Amino acid sequence: MKSLSIYQQIKAVALFLAIILSGTFSQAQDITGQWNGLLSVQGMNLRLVFHIKKSGEGYTSTMDSPDQNATGLPVATTTFDGSKISLAAPQLALLYEGEFKTDSITGTFKQGPLSVSMTLKRVQRPQEPKPPYLYRSEEVTFENKAAGIVLAGTLTMPATGSNFTTVILITGSGAQNRDEELMGHKPFLVIADYLTRRGIAVLRYDDRGTAQSTGNFATSTTADFAADAESAIAYLKTRKEINKKKIGLIGHSEGGVIAPMIAARSNDVGFMVMLAGSGLRGDALLLLQQELIYRVSSIPETQMEGILKNNAKVMDKVTGASGMVSLQEIIDFMTTLRAEFAGVVPGGISVDDYIKQYAIRMSSPWMQYFLRHDPAPALEKVKCPVLAVNGSKDLQVPPKANLSAISNALKKGGNNRVTTKEYPNLNHLFQECITGSPAEYAIIEQTFSPDVLKDLVEWILHI
Repeated sequence: MKSLSIYQQIKAVALFLAIILSGTFSQAQDITGQWNGLLSVQGMNLRLVFHIKKSGEGYTSTMDSPDQNATGLPVATTTFDGSKISLAAPQLALLYEGEFKTDSITGTFKQGPLSVSMTLKRVQRPQEPKPPYLYRSEEVTFENKAAGIVLAGTLTMPATGSNFTTVILITGSGAQNRDEELMGHKPFLVIADYLTRRGIAVLRYDDRGTAQSTGNFATSTTADFAADAESAIAYLKTRKEINKKKIGLIGHSEGGVIAPMIAARSNDVGFMVMLAGSGLRGDALLLLQQELIYRVSSIPETQMEGILKNNAKVMDKVTGASGMVSLQEIIDFMTTLRAEFAGVVPGGISVDDYIKQYAIRMSSPWMQYFLRHDPAPALEKVKCPVLAVNGSKDLQVPPKANLSAISNALKKGGNNRVTTKEYPNLNHLFQECITGSPAEYAIIEQTFSPDVLKDLVEWILHI
């Protein structure tokens, strides 16, 4: 088979990942963070972004190609000896080797016979606060005793005073640390800093099995993460500085599904904010999300229709079962549709690889719970004040369908203390954007809209 260029391979893998993954991770020696580079080949400039994270005693990385709408491409091996770094992605026949110099890496990008010099530069997000902070910041731990795990986080409180109104920040889907760090951004750090400077205490914590929190993330579901957030409430109730009647939840994305699950069954939730939270059942949301992302990725209409049709069949297989559907069952089912999948799988990706990877995604406990979960019953039981907000260009949790569903469910349950708002030109991360595509997240300098931050504080302090 004819070998693919870097342009072709990234484009093919980008589409493959969109299909598989849409659903909504001392200063001189620190290479973690986002690194941007510009690859110039035969007059064509291609932006590349590497996200490097600390993992145990080593490092892990992913790569984005914003110009090709490709995000989260896996980098198989990341090595760093204190001065030299190597990033290898054999599935793309790609290797980058360079020398680290604090805020830049000078090196060579290789793919097959191609060998080009490329410098990576560290990204400094303008909204990200730096210590010393003008408030108290305390590292804390608390237990989810039923699960037998310890969650680690940060509690920030104003420098003086007590009896604080307090919020618990609940992350979106995927294993994330207390800052909800993703795509080179730390939105929860920005939100916590903004709220605390204005008199509101904030507790944010690492997801179970992530960073300093114990537990197994891979086998957990949204219900498990809700139990973790309930443990955070129980912890705050032990703190003398906290007003126990004014503990609220701010959930982003999946966190916006978790918050009403808790508020529906607990009188300890004083208020609730849903940042791009869903009001639709998981399978319906995922198909809508996929369609919108495919459209901004310029996928041909007939191919998109075929992808969505086949994806829906697999989801129906899962949601129609009375219990968990095994990986092998999903592979066997998808194999019966092999000819249909062959007509829509993008070039450069084998049908068998597609079936295997999509089946792995659909077989996870989290995904099967997500596909079946309908937020409406919980929303109908929520009695506390609710603020639900979305960006108009959110492609992962589309605003009109979800804000309407959220508002209708809350009012059906008799809750009239509901405020909803759609912000123009904001994406799923509440960044000012162009298209709303996830491919833009990493290249936008803004971490979180100042307008939304301002409204959060005003709403919380006046409920």
